[in-house]
This record gives sequence, structure tokens and C-alpha cells, in this order.
Amino acid sequence: MVTMEMIKKIPKVELHDHLDGGVRASTIVELAAEQNIELPTYDPDDLAAWFQRGADRKSLALYLEGFGVTLAVMQTPEAIERIACETIEDLAADNVVYAEIRFAPVLNQQQGLNLETVVKSVLRGLEAGKRKTGVDYGLILCAMRNQSVSLETAELAVSFRGKGVVGFDLAGDEYGHPPKKHLDAFEYIRQKNFNITIHAGEAFGMESIWQAIQLCGAHRIGHATRLLEDMMVVGTRIEKMGSLSNYIRDKRIPLEMCLSSNVQTGVANNIDEHPFNIYYRNNFRVSLCTDNRLMSNTTLGKEMSLAVKHFNLTLGDLEKITINSMKSAFATHDERIRIIYDILKPRFARMREEITSIS
Repeated sequence: MVTMEMIKKIPKVELHDHLDGGVRASTIVELAAEQNIELPTYDPDDLAAWFQRGADRKSLALYLEGFGVTLAVMQTPEAIERIACETIEDLAADNVVYAEIRFAPVLNQQQGLNLETVVKSVLRGLEAGKRKTGVDYGLILCAMRNQSVSLETAELAVSFRGKGVVGFDLAGDEYGHPPKKHLDAFEYIRQKNFNITIHAGEAFGMESIWQAIQLCGAHRIGHATRLLEDMMVVGTRIEKMGSLSNYIRDKRIPLEMCLSSNVQTGVANNIDEHPFNIYYRNNFRVSLCTDNRLMSNTTLGKEMSLAVKHFNLTLGDLEKITINSMKSAFATHDERIRIIYDILKPRFARMREEITSIS
């Protein structure tokens, strides 16, 4: 039986966390006051509830509306740096030991900041958070599906390789914006031997996932909820798989799964019907992620508790998922090995010893 107390102690790995989706409501209120920005409410608790109500409308497009408010206060170097630092602090409070934070720099240019200044501000904040907490991080730069500057974002990501940026992503509403429209950016990233993760199979079906992998060269897939359409399933057993799902499992392509946000956007009807359990029970490489902690009112610990409650995961399951997440990270090989063998495995071993001694 995995308890909440045990989940709090679990060392966690976060691969899919949006910087502008996890801002503290109290910070938004303070920054808005400083910058004379109008908010729906200036009470932090009420504002957090406003974001969560707005997100819970069974539509990805509607879910994304709240980002207009968070981004409004993220247009100065000082605000961006503060939010990045607080992100690491909040993850540390959830016992996250390694996190990959993602954001789209082009969205932080409303007041004229150049892209390099934006990225440097985020990296300064993340590094300050690391110094305070010891949490290791990597930064992923997102291009937006509905914009035509993805190549510029790809070049920006590569220019910061070795300085904290570990990968490139394509985000935003999938519908009407297929990954193949951004091939020049992905070809550039691949030629530079860099890392790619792509949001796919969330608001659009298998074709989006196929394009992400076979045309764009994704090393990981964000969400992949609708990969289920390529399977014939009975209970949690897959009776038959198409070539795409077979390929993803055979090649161990990691799937970044976000339970709460997928229910909120209507991709999954409810947690019980979320395909995470089917993927996990049939040996796909899956990770548990938060997506947007503010919008979804969640933490990685909460996502783990949902998986325990609805899918009967054991401590061993959570350890396997956590280690697979670290294996799938865009950190260097040596860094992944260090975190797995020096941090994750010893802490899980101590937890098992504590449970044995109590019982």
C-alpha cells in the first residue's frame, strides 16, 4: 500500500513542466501590481481557482487561454528570472531531484526583449534555484505550432547547448498545425545532434504522432494519449497493435504522460480511462509528468497519487517509472547514470528498508 507520506519521500524526475504553466498565483499578483497589469482577481487563492476553473473545460484551446495571464507578467528579465527560480524551489518542495522545464521564448517578447535575453533570464533563475535546493535541471525551448519562427527557436536552442538548454520542442494547439510544417527546424536540430521532444497525440490523432517521430525525428513524445487509437485493447491487455505503436514500444520512445491535464482538456474522459495504465502494463516507456502545475492544480506527487489510486501502482512501479524517466532525460549519459545510481536507487532502497523495519 503506497501512502501519501511515502509519495512525499519519493525522489522524483519531471520531464514535462511548462514554465508559464506553473507560476505561483501569489507571484502573479505581486508582479501584476508592480507592472500595472489587470487581473481577474488580486486574491492569490481566488486567482489560482480562476486558472483551474478555466483549465477544466474539456478543450485544449480553452485550457491554453490562461497562459495569456501568466505570460503578461513574464515580459521583464527580473520577472522571468524570479519565476524560474521559484519553479525550482516549488519542485524541490515536491522532492523532485531532476526536472526539465520548457517554455517558448518568443512569447516573452511582448515588451521587446530579444530572445537571448529571455533565455539567459530563465537560465539565471533556474541556476539560482539549483544553488538553493540542489535540484538539477535542463531547459527545453519550445517553438509554437501556429507561428513561423520555429527555425529561429531551434537555432537559439542549439546556441545554448552546454549552457543549460538540453532540447527543442513544438507546442501549442495541434489542430490545424501539423509538425511537418516545421520540418526546417527539426532538420536543423537533427543535423546538430540535438534533442527533440514534440507535443503530439493530445488534441489530434495518430497522424500527429507519426509525423512527430517519422518526419521530425522526435526522441520523446509529449502526451501521446491518442496512440490508443492504434491498438485493440481488452481491459488493460493489448490484443493487437498497429505498426506505429509497435515501433514506439520496440524503439523505447518515451511517452511523457500528464494525467490531470489530459482529463481537463478532454483528451481522456476521466483518470480511470486514461491510457497511461494500458501503456505501462504493456511495457511502453512512460513517465508521469505535471504539464502545468498552476492550471491543473497539481504536483508530481499528486500525479503519482492519482496513478496509485486509479491504477494500483506499487512502490516498485513508481521506482521503475522514475528510473525510466531519468533514463529518458536529455541530460548527458554520465549525468543520468549519476542521478540514477547516486540518488534514485539509494533513496528507494532506504524507503524499502524503512517499510520492512516498520512491518
